[in-house]
Order: sequence, then C-alpha cells, then structure tokens
Amino acid sequence: MAETFSVLFSLSCVNLLIVLLLSCNCVDSRSIIRKLPGFDGLLPFKLETGYTEIGENDEIELFYYFVESERNPREDPLVVWIAGGPGCSALRAFFYEIGPFNFDYTRSRGKKPVLELNPFSWTKVSNVIYLDTPVGAGFSYAKTSDASKTSDTLSSKHVYHFLRKWLTDHPRFMSNPLYIAGVSYSGVVIPIITQEIYNGNKAGNKPQVNIKGYMIGNPLTDRNIDFNSRIPYANRMALLSGPLYESIKGNCLDDYMNPENALCARDLTGVDECLGLINGYHILEPSCGSFESTRGPNSNPLRLPQLPKQHCRGDNYVYNFLWANDKDVQRALGIHQGIIKEYEECNTDHYSIGKNDTNTYSYNVASSVSYHINLTQKNCRALIFSGDHDLVIPYIGTERWIHSLNITLQSRWAPWFVNSEVAGYRTTFSRDDYSLTFATVKGAGHAAPEYKPAECLAMVDRWLAHYPL
Repeated sequence: MAETFSVLFSLSCVNLLIVLLLSCNCVDSRSIIRKLPGFDGLLPFKLETGYTEIGENDEIELFYYFVESERNPREDPLVVWIAGGPGCSALRAFFYEIGPFNFDYTRSRGKKPVLELNPFSWTKVSNVIYLDTPVGAGFSYAKTSDASKTSDTLSSKHVYHFLRKWLTDHPRFMSNPLYIAGVSYSGVVIPIITQEIYNGNKAGNKPQVNIKGYMIGNPLTDRNIDFNSRIPYANRMALLSGPLYESIKGNCLDDYMNPENALCARDLTGVDECLGLINGYHILEPSCGSFESTRGPNSNPLRLPQLPKQHCRGDNYVYNFLWANDKDVQRALGIHQGIIKEYEECNTDHYSIGKNDTNTYSYNVASSVSYHINLTQKNCRALIFSGDHDLVIPYIGTERWIHSLNITLQSRWAPWFVNSEVAGYRTTFSRDDYSLTFATVKGAGHAAPEYKPAECLAMVDRWLAHYPL
C-alpha cells in the first residue's frame, strides 16, 4: 500500500511539473531591469536578464544576466562568462568576482542582503553576459528529464547554440569582438566552446560570430597535470619539507593521485598531515573547514551570519543564497516561477568534488590541452591567469601544460604593475596568428578576481586593448 502511494505521489509530482512548464511563458524572453531588491534607487548601468531556449526541441532554458559596458557598449568587447563547478551559478561571478555588485556586509541584516556597486567590475571595460550553464546551473533548467543530462562536450555545444540565438536577438552586438571567459572548471569547457565557434564559422553557420579569443583564470585543464602539481607547489611554498618532498617524488614517481606502493601511500599520509588544515583556495586564509569544503555547495542558512572575529570567506556566500532565494528578487529578475524549487550556488547534481560522473553530468573530457593545441592554428588570442596562492589549481601546473603546446616564447617572465606595485608576473607566447599571455596575480587565490579585483580589472583592460600587461 505504501509503495502504491509512493508511486502515485511521484506521478502526481511529475504531472504537476508538466503543468507548470506548459503554463509558464517558456519562450525566449528578456527584461530590462531598472531596480533590484537590496539596492537603493535606479541601477546606474543597463542590466538585461532572460531565458533563451536551446536544444534540438528547445527543451532547455538557459538563463543569463547581461550588463552593457559602462564605457562604450557599441565598441567594447562582448565577454561571455562561464562559471566553474561545473554547475555553479553565474551569480558567483556577478557578486564575488567580476560583476557590477558586491554585498555590503556591514549593512546587511537578517534575511535582507544589501548591494553596493563594485568599482572593479569588468563591465567597466566590456559588455558581459553572465550565463547560467550547464543546464541546471543557477536558474537554468530542462523541460524533460533527458534534457537535464549533459556533459563537457554537450554543454559546450549548448553555449554555442545560445550565443547564436542571443546574437540574432541582439544584432547591434554582432560586430563587437567576442571573448569566452571564466574560471576554474570552465578551463575544461572554454577551449571546447571556442573551437565550436571557430568551426561553426568555417562551416558557414549563421550568424557568423566575431570570435577573437578566450580568457581563463585558475583553469582546470588536465586533471593529471593540475592535480599532480599540488605537491610540488606545496613544497615550493614551504608547506612540505624538503626531505618529505624528495621521498614522495621517488616513491610515487611523480604520480601523487594514484599511489601504487606502500611507501608512496605512507608519504601521502604525511602530506595529508601537513596540508589537511590548509585552505586550498588561498593558502594564507583560515581553512574554516576541510580542504575542499571551503567553496563547496552551501548549506541552507536561514539568516545572515554575524561578522566573525576570524574572517571566513565561506561565510560570504550565504548572502548570495539568501538574496537569490528571495521571491521579490526572483520576480525582479524575471525568473520562471514554480520551476526552480530552491536556488543553489552550485548544482549538487552536477558538482562532484572527485570529478566522477553524476546522475546529470558526464565529465567526458579529462584534458582540454588538445583543444588549446587546435586553437593555436586559428587567428586567436588567449589570456591565461592564475592566483599564485592557489593550491587547488597551482600555477606551476598551468605553466606545464602551456609549455606542452609547443608555441614560441615571445617575452620572458617579468613583473607587471598596478599603481607602481608588482601585481604579478607575465610571459607571452605565439604561433602564426595565435598568441597566448600567461600571467600570475600576486597574492590571489582561487579564483583570482575575487581576491585581487583591482589588479584583475587592470590586467583584462590592458589585454583586451592589446596593450602589454
């Protein structure tokens, strides 16, 4: 009897969802947003939000936030921002990394986060589409259970499909130089998306996209290279002793992810003891939890935290959760009501710390290096940047795969500056019409714009303008 009731209840829920999907206005839709809860007065920039239907049968609704450049929207580049995760919302970048707002922590109380303008938003120098991708991230959703299942390669095709439809609906941005950008796990998909666009242009797809290149911060690119770089990086930063490092190098044969003998496993136990309480996202900040949990999906808090005596960056993400789950906020943004039960910063159905396949996401690209190599044959620019205090994706691993592209060194490792201070170090490479700039951001973690916003804005402004960093 209980089993019969359970089946009937499940069927009722499915039927209710179908009714909701049919009753809502689930077509390409967009709204100009002039006011937002938490911000006093009219927005001082142009914000558009909307859904775009994609997929063979328009069974996927991708949600986006579009902010026009505050400088010269007609001529400034168009940047499509892909969050990490995979499955993390674009609001992470919108509030904590490169977006026009920050949360005002001192004035926020109870359940009402207060917004303040971010003086270092990348919208100061570019038009930015903050895209909730893959399907299931943020406020994006699928109309069928099959459509909710995606992968590295499929979600990349979805972004290309979205972009073509979006440009068709926004023809005045057709001629703006386009860059695909993002951080962390987006390092896997951004080269795939960029290649999709170049290949689509070559195949004569309409509209033709004015693609110029891509930008990736703290990028996961090759699991083997990136994850195995953590131990050498920890040794460089004095988190591991010289004798332990030499022992583990010999016993593990430079493969620290798959211990194949007892001596390697013993040394890895010593590594865990040394690094277990280190905040991998920024090695100088308090751990406030386990290595990986600092930036994992949020729990569901009911109120904003009190300002702690010890700064724990993870507490800041509560503000995003509460703001995005406010019904007034969702109505202001034009969110399809009754579809998303509860906003999550990162979709727990997609986001797997171990990067194993989930019920809705297939990690089917273990390395995107081959896509970078393909792009070296294009008329294409790349900016790769890393926070030099990031233990999750250390910069030395990024350096290693860049050198594996076998492109010519153009300028040696040298400092770059902001306000007459060293902001990091940079080097450049090229092959024919392809160029790549690799930069570190001094003192930044994972991801760099969250920790060093002024420096990252200066970096991207110069690079987009084709100036030296």
